Amino acid sequence: MGQVSTIGLDIAKHVFQAHGADASGHVVFRKKITRAKLIEFMASQPPCLVALEACGGAHYWAREIAQLGHTVRLIPPAYVKPFVKRHKNDAADAEAICEAAQRPNMRYVAVKDEEQQAKTVVFRARDLLVQQRTQVINALRGHLTEYGCIVPKGPAHVARLIAWIEDPASQLPESARAVFKVLIDSLKVVDTQIAGLDAEIARRSREDPIARRLMTIPGIGPITATAITALAPPPETFRKGRDFAAWLGLTPLQKSTGGKQRLGAISKMGERTLRRLLIIGSSAVVHQACKRGAPAGSWLAQMLARKPRMLVTVALANKIARVVWALLMKGEVYRAPVAAA
Repeated sequence: MGQVSTIGLDIAKHVFQAHGADASGHVVFRKKITRAKLIEFMASQPPCLVALEACGGAHYWAREIAQLGHTVRLIPPAYVKPFVKRHKNDAADAEAICEAAQRPNMRYVAVKDEEQQAKTVVFRARDLLVQQRTQVINALRGHLTEYGCIVPKGPAHVARLIAWIEDPASQLPESARAVFKVLIDSLKVVDTQIAGLDAEIARRSREDPIARRLMTIPGIGPITATAITALAPPPETFRKGRDFAAWLGLTPLQKSTGGKQRLGAISKMGERTLRRLLIIGSSAVVHQACKRGAPAGSWLAQMLARKPRMLVTVALANKIARVVWALLMKGEVYRAPVAAA
């Protein structure tokens, strides 16, 4: 049994599991550690490679352990799962993490610092508020359906709901009207909070030079540009733009065998917030192209002429992702391609 060279650490709320292995992969120790004693235990170990799954709290522990002189790597959980043997428990997970970290071709997640994590809070908070707004709107629509008021989906039609509730001539019991007004008040509060976060995101996009360059790309506005600067790893992490698009989950799943290529729907791996924002932005570009017409001979015009609209939207999101990577790597602004004659 040699000296420990790799430690697989399965983190949790209170009790962690550590699995140490030497350079040849033989087990050095298996140890259960409480949260309060983890730093003390890691400080007692010689400098080595410490691997964790990229899950909640992993970036915090990666920063803390790195300060002790260890080399810390975060592994996507999907890449750890194939190394779990038979039953799943904390000890088996720690061993799988340790074994995955010893693979020479393993892919890792970049460790985020505190400032970068703080930038992501505004998008997580905005998504939560948007979900709450949707819940309130759906509740209003569903309850009013019982009284014969039918309104299409979407925030654009909320004014009709409010007007119907506040109309004294509507056939609505006063006891129900009072409750609906509580929902309306909460909806107004959420709208105000979302507007405040939108203003904060717009301010950040104006002050960030990288976000300003990204906004020169068609389909990318302040929210998407700021989200990319906050959520995307360094562009040097990827060898090419296609790797960045694959990390976003915008490439098709392959189910190829026997030399026959079979491509399915997009993988939906990676950062779903960025993927959703890019698809929304590309959808706006495709909508304008269908409404006003795309430049003759352009890639978008050729795609719309022979492919379904939704397929073109996702393909354009993939294309935008590759352009984003190129701009981040080269430090340039977007230049529209010249359409073929």
